[in-house]
This record gives sequence, C-alpha cells and structure tokens, in this order.
Amino acid sequence: MAEIIQRDGTWAFDGSTVRITPGLHRSVPLFRQTYGEVSVPLEAVSGVVLEPERKRGRLRLRLREGADPLLQATGGRLPDAANPYRLAVEVDRTGVAEYVAEEIRRALLLDQVPKEPAKAYLLPGPPVPVSVRSSDGTVSFDGTRVRIDWADTSERVKRATGPRIIDLGDLVRVEWLPNSGHDDGFLRFVTRETVFSKLPPEKDPYALDLWGSVRRDLLTALVATAVTARLPHPSTRAAAGNQEAGAHGPRRAPAVPPAADHHDVLLRRLRELGELHRDGVLTDEEFARTKAVVLRGF
Repeated sequence: MAEIIQRDGTWAFDGSTVRITPGLHRSVPLFRQTYGEVSVPLEAVSGVVLEPERKRGRLRLRLREGADPLLQATGGRLPDAANPYRLAVEVDRTGVAEYVAEEIRRALLLDQVPKEPAKAYLLPGPPVPVSVRSSDGTVSFDGTRVRIDWADTSERVKRATGPRIIDLGDLVRVEWLPNSGHDDGFLRFVTRETVFSKLPPEKDPYALDLWGSVRRDLLTALVATAVTARLPHPSTRAAAGNQEAGAHGPRRAPAVPPAADHHDVLLRRLRELGELHRDGVLTDEEFARTKAVVLRGF
C-alpha cells in the first residue's frame, strides 16, 4: 500500500485502485468535499505526475480520455482547485508523493494499461438522486428525469413556464460552463427539440444561468456529471458515425431533423410566448425582446 496523507486530502494506492479522499480542512473547495471519495481503477489512469513548486508541490492523476463522466461533463473547465485528481503536497512530503507516483507508474507498466481513449465510463460518477440549489433555481436528477424548479430571481419567462421536467431519453447532451465570478456560467440540457435553440441561458427554460455564489454554483457539475454518466458514451456515437461512413462511403455530416420538424419547434415556441404575453405574464417589451431572440436562434 502506497499512501500519502495531506491537509488537502489522502491518496492510497493498493496496486489496482487509487482511492482519493478529500481533506476536511476549510481550504479544501466545497465541490471536492461534496463530490466525496473517488475510487479510480488503474485501467482508467493514463499517468501521474508530481509538479514541484517553491513552497509546495502538486500530485496530479491523469485519466484516459472518456474514462470519467466528471471530466467529460466539465470538458476541462473545472477550476484546478476543485479537481479531485489533484493533491497539494507540502514541501517536506514530496519524497512520499514521488514514491506514490512511482508505484502507480510501475503498476501501469506491469499491467500494460492502454493509453487510447476508453470505450466506456470506468468511473460511476455521483450517486443519484442528486439535487443542487443554484442562483437560478434548484436542479435535481433521480436517474431517469431532470427537474428544474426556478428561483424567485429567475427571469419571468422561466418562472411562468413552471418547473421543467426532462426525461433522460429526450436528452442529447449536457453543456456546462462554470461561473467564474467575472463571467456567468450555465448548465444547459440539450434535447432533441432544443438542439438548434440559441437562447441565452437567462432566457432558456432548459438552462440554469449561473451568476451567484461561485462555490455554490460549481456544485451544478454534480448534476451534469450524474446525467452524463447515464447518457450514451461518446465512443458509441463515434462508432455509429463510422458504421454509417463504411456503409455509405465517405463520412457525412450528422443528420439533422427535417426542416418541417425544425419549423414546428419554432411555431411551438412562438405560441408559448404568445400565450404568456396574452396572459399578462410578459410585458410588451419582454415579449418583443424574447421573440426576437427565439427567431435569431432558429
């Protein structure tokens, strides 16, 4: 057993699994503490490095592309401090950190773990049900459905539509961008019906606009990850595209819904806005502005 215990957390490697436990110190980001302990199978690891600094070092575990739904959902946009695969190492413990890293490297070599992208998720992601309250509302996922309950501070056009419930089978993908404190972030659920929509997050009833507490809004990545873990793996979509290319010659651009379907979606959106306007939920100015955004998006 190779193990290093730091204020930032603990890494323990038993030859087949790297068990990562976040520290309880107040310096440890809320996201890592909430995400909890992570057990990384050796087959999901592509490498490990110790990055030396003047006052402390950083032990960093690198995972194979496509192995982890968290990295897939966040797309490399997770702030470094919130990354569960990074451990801050005190300068007097760098020798221990290097020993742990060397043990992992030796096991990777002995087991001949491949470097190429994984064809399935090798980590499970957060358990469900999971629920997070953000600046724009509360988003929940029970394993089969996503539910968004809007906050009092959400745009009127969102609150007027009531809670948004999305079946997992209707989802195409999840898009996530963190709130940096300088620029707003968002969590968007892209469905077959909204795949062409270009509504801004603050107007999109399928998106949470993240503009409040950075540390609290970052927790929406938990929901993004839990949903991503239950959607088809990216390699599945790539394989389907390659099969189509083999059967029909050179690979073509992905098929898009027929123009008639696209037109129906636009009409349905405009009808909904018209009803909200007639009921007095949207003012003339809000109706005109939102309608213009919808038309530009389509």
